[in-house]
This record gives sequence, C-alpha cells and structure tokens, in this order.
Amino acid sequence: MPLTVGFDLDMTLIDPRPGMAAVMDAVAAESGYPLDGAAFAAHLGPPLDMVYRDSGVPEEEIPDLVARFRALYPDVVIPSTVELPGAARSLAAVRELGGEVVVVTGKYRQNAALHLAAFGWEVDHLVGGVWSTGKAEALRLHGASVYVGDHVGDIRGAKAAGAEAVGVVTGPCSARELEEEGADLVLPDLTGFPDWLRANADRLSASALGSSAPR
Repeated sequence: MPLTVGFDLDMTLIDPRPGMAAVMDAVAAESGYPLDGAAFAAHLGPPLDMVYRDSGVPEEEIPDLVARFRALYPDVVIPSTVELPGAARSLAAVRELGGEVVVVTGKYRQNAALHLAAFGWEVDHLVGGVWSTGKAEALRLHGASVYVGDHVGDIRGAKAAGAEAVGVVTGPCSARELEEEGADLVLPDLTGFPDWLRANADRLSASALGSSAPR
C-alpha cells in the first residue's frame, strides 16, 4: 500500500483570508445579518452552515446564504489566495516518496478544486464538505497514515481515522491547543514537513500496511 498523506486546505496549504472576509461582508450587506467577515476569516475551519447558524441566521435561510457565498467565491477568493510556506514542497515530497496525496477539507469541493487548479497542484483525491471527526471516513477510505491540519478539528479527524496527526500553527489554533488535542507533531508551518516526512516515510508506510491487513 503506498504512503498516503492527507492535508487540510485552508490555513494549512493556502491562506484565503482576505477574500473570505470580503465575501462574507458582501453576504452580510446583501442579507442584513450581522456577519463579521474579519472574525470569520480569523477562525476558518467550521463549515459555512455552522458559521451562519452561530451568527443567528434562521435555519430556513441558511441554504440560500450558503449558495450566495459559493457563487461569489470564485471571482473574489481564488485570485486573492496565497500559498502558505512549504505547501508546494510538502506536496512534492509525497510524490518523491512514491506516495499519494489526499486533500480533505471542510470547504465546498468545487471551490477547493479551483484553488488546487490555480496553484497547479495535482492531488490523487479531493474530499470536501467534511469537518472535524467527519474527516475520518475519507482518511480511512484512502488509507491516509498521516493527516496535516491547522485546527483542533483536524487533529480530532486524524485521531478518529487512526492516522498520525500533524498540526501547523498557521491557522487559528496555538501549538498548545493542538498538542492538548493530541497532535503527534506540531510545526510552525509546512517548511519542515518534507524533511520530517522523509525521515518517517518507512514507519508511516509500514503503519498503513499494518492497518490494512485482514483481521
């Protein structure tokens, strides 16, 4: 079984915050609801419907506001998004080791795919619309032995999938929060991930092989 490495997207591989804030502020202006774009962008991770719900949007109006956000997204967020340090090198390191890359994100899959295309990043599998422990099913399905993310929800997802949990502090969660959630490794960003992966590839591959063996 090949080494499979899972990555979160927002604030792990990419920084979409300026565009995300702008789109949320646009939805707020159109809808009249008190949606704070800056606060939303500073705490990326939870799915959009949860954000709206926590902001007091009535349940029956959430689908329309989700659709409006997604419609505005490509023209505003995609062009303003930047790669986070070490992202491309980390994806390349998996390839160099003969492994597969799976991106598992809470983001709407079609918009996540636009981000990957914008950077020219090819991945083996892309799963969108899943959050926290909801990511575990996708990670298990694709045999990920490690999952990298910036949020405590990502650590929970990795642990629920039986994958090694690697946290990066490029998002809203501190090193301490990630460690307390059970992260096996916490890095400042992805720049050090390729060396760590090369040093641990054999162990991670063996772990994946063992977990896929008949019981």
